[in-house]
Amino acid sequence: MADTEAQNRDAPPQSAVSRPPGKELYPMSNWKYDTVLWTTSILADLFFREVHPRGSWKVPRHGPVLFVAAPHANQFVDALILQRTLRNEAKRRVSLLIAQKSVHGFIGWASRQVGSVPVGRAQDSAKPAKGTIYLPDPIDDPTLVRGIGTNFTEDAEAGGMIFLPSIKGHSGLSVDVAEVIGPDELRIKRPFKGKISLLQLTGRDDIDEHGNFENKKMKGSKEGFAGTKYKLAPHIDQTKVYQAVFDRLRSGGCVGIFPEGGSHDRTELLPLKAGVAIMALGTLAGAPDCGLKIVPVGMNYFHAHKFRSRAVVEFGSPFEVPAKIVEMYQNNQRRDAIGQLLDMVHQALSAVTVSTPDYDTLMVIQAARRLYNPTGKKLPLPVVVELNRRLAMGYEKYKDDTRIVKLQKSVKEYNRQLRYLNIRDHQVQYAKMSWPKVVVAFFYRLTKLLLLSAAVLPGLVLFGPVFIATKIISRQKAKTALAGSSVKIEGKDVMATWKLLVAMAFAPVLYNFYTSLLAYKVYQDRLWGRVPEWVPIWMVFLTGWIVFPAITFAALRFGEVGMDILKSLRPLVMCINPSSSYNIHQLRERRAELSAQVTEVINTLGPEMFPDFEHTRLVDPSTHSPTATTRASADQSSPTQLTFSKEHRRGHSDISSPSTPGVVGGLESPTSSSSALLSLSRRATTQSSRAIPRNESFSDIGQVQLFATRPPSRNRSRSSSSGGGGGPGSGFGSMAGFPVGKFTTLDSKEGFDEASKKIREAMRERGEIRRRKSSKASRGSGGGGGFFETNATDDDDDERDGLYDEARKKET
Repeated sequence: MADTEAQNRDAPPQSAVSRPPGKELYPMSNWKYDTVLWTTSILADLFFREVHPRGSWKVPRHGPVLFVAAPHANQFVDALILQRTLRNEAKRRVSLLIAQKSVHGFIGWASRQVGSVPVGRAQDSAKPAKGTIYLPDPIDDPTLVRGIGTNFTEDAEAGGMIFLPSIKGHSGLSVDVAEVIGPDELRIKRPFKGKISLLQLTGRDDIDEHGNFENKKMKGSKEGFAGTKYKLAPHIDQTKVYQAVFDRLRSGGCVGIFPEGGSHDRTELLPLKAGVAIMALGTLAGAPDCGLKIVPVGMNYFHAHKFRSRAVVEFGSPFEVPAKIVEMYQNNQRRDAIGQLLDMVHQALSAVTVSTPDYDTLMVIQAARRLYNPTGKKLPLPVVVELNRRLAMGYEKYKDDTRIVKLQKSVKEYNRQLRYLNIRDHQVQYAKMSWPKVVVAFFYRLTKLLLLSAAVLPGLVLFGPVFIATKIISRQKAKTALAGSSVKIEGKDVMATWKLLVAMAFAPVLYNFYTSLLAYKVYQDRLWGRVPEWVPIWMVFLTGWIVFPAITFAALRFGEVGMDILKSLRPLVMCINPSSSYNIHQLRERRAELSAQVTEVINTLGPEMFPDFEHTRLVDPSTHSPTATTRASADQSSPTQLTFSKEHRRGHSDISSPSTPGVVGGLESPTSSSSALLSLSRRATTQSSRAIPRNESFSDIGQVQLFATRPPSRNRSRSSSSGGGGGPGSGFGSMAGFPVGKFTTLDSKEGFDEASKKIREAMRERGEIRRRKSSKASRGSGGGGGFFETNATDDDDDERDGLYDEARKKET
């Protein structure tokens, strides 16, 4: 799925914009869409251990919506996950844009059933051209390109594109061809930018990091420079594509696009293509009152290419295109209008994705998040993504600070020690266990592993050929994709897709082979006399198709639990072995020192980055000590600390532990209010958190109400101990004692101020209702009031529901 490079150049003609919608070019059949999606969703459930939607309640239930998803890190799997999440959570069907070169075979058939729009991309048709190119005057005439041994009059055309070669770690740039002057000269629409591209085209070494030439007196390229190789792509007419998108949006439908232009495995967002802006502006130019909204979607994966990995699909707040930008687009200021809208889209995507300059930086940020987060306590995936994003924002701003540089070096060294010992960060805490406990834990887990292995072995043998085939073929496809791409690093973005495709093709063949063997054996000697004569052969086939997949699925479930146990044995052995015990104990002490350093740096730089840092924490730092926790719990009047009543408190939390610093979200996302989050008390947990399975293999954190990311509805439980809570930033008020965050920020300051005013008024009304009911309860029952307390809780829930509905209408 992808946008197209050609969308950067040409907006659709005015006739396409103003033409009334007729028959759809790429129609969508609802029953076909649902059938294909349900069938392929089974594969997603098998491949991913957990896919958690976050903020799906923000998606408008009616009207045209343009979904903008990034990063495009998992090729066709991204499309499946996005369509499935939107259908299940928001009841919306979406037509996605798909690369024209992919519309063949099973992918092509499936894309037609779900109403996808095929898009021709310039990079798919780009071919190496003759000769080399260079810039004869990069300072005074940077758009003039000259060739050596070229034939532009035959190979190039106006409206086409020219591509520079990619180098390690950097993708080659591309620009549009404005005019072909002669066989060895052409003019491009805009000059090449950046140090690398200018170095490729001039060979000069006096270019700074911003792509500026230091020696202005030297006009041409380096003396003796022979130019660089290049590729040329023809002009691609996208009129039908745009018209299909316009028709779908103007009829109130949904369109999805991955605006980076193609899948990749980088840790940062690629430059957004202009197509997404042209589609939105073109729709509004022809139907300004259609109510089009743009919704950013963050596709956040944890090891996207690996089997049984996890993902978080995060939906940002929908926004509308300002009328001023639409007017600019209509008044022949298209370049400025498209640029401004692309900036808005990029900012919105930055709020729902984690973007870092490289893989090493991502590893450092994730390590810092673990050091800042209590060890051994599972956090829900949305909170993990949010912490990573905020730490990435802080790193981007303070990466040159000496404290950050020093801390980064220390964290890298810590990661290196973990890799050397072949253990994970959370396993370092095993070192604090006593030797007898370690021994007992080791043999207990070893026993469980042996029992699970016996259950896994039959399915592993039966399905082993599929695992081997998927691994081999996916690696080959990754190498092929890497060789043909200028943006991929290792080609991992195509591996999950090919694992699913190979499994879809090979597994039925394998099961049919096993079933045929079973039927033949029954036909030959009734399976060594064990099958009665009255059992027909067709029943054997039916039984085989039920039993063999069931054995495989059971092996899958038992196997992932066994792998979790297997990974936990090594640190236990290290704790038992005297020769390695000192190393892991030493590493635990080093971790404690690093945790204190990370906490100190964040608490120091956080207020410098955000003035209201202390009010945007996920956990109040005052709850680190037991005495402080007691004081915080006793202070019921604090406006920023919500705690549980006494019967809901517990000795430890599944979110944090008393011995380590609490989780803090001091770095705020761009679309969040400065007061978007309230502090979460360390001890503020309920029975809901206890319901989370200890083994992560069977956990689905989205089903636990405490971590749900949508507002509570009337059909949810109103119990005071397990009522509808919310993740940080998604909750509201006290919510029957839950430690929840403040209401999510609206798009504009004015909208937020108005919503805040309505919330304050409603809270005052609720207070008056409480006082009246409390007075009635005192008169009616002498102060007992149990019956009236229950009714008051129900009324409070009704008020909260109404307040949420009003605020959601204002936001969406």
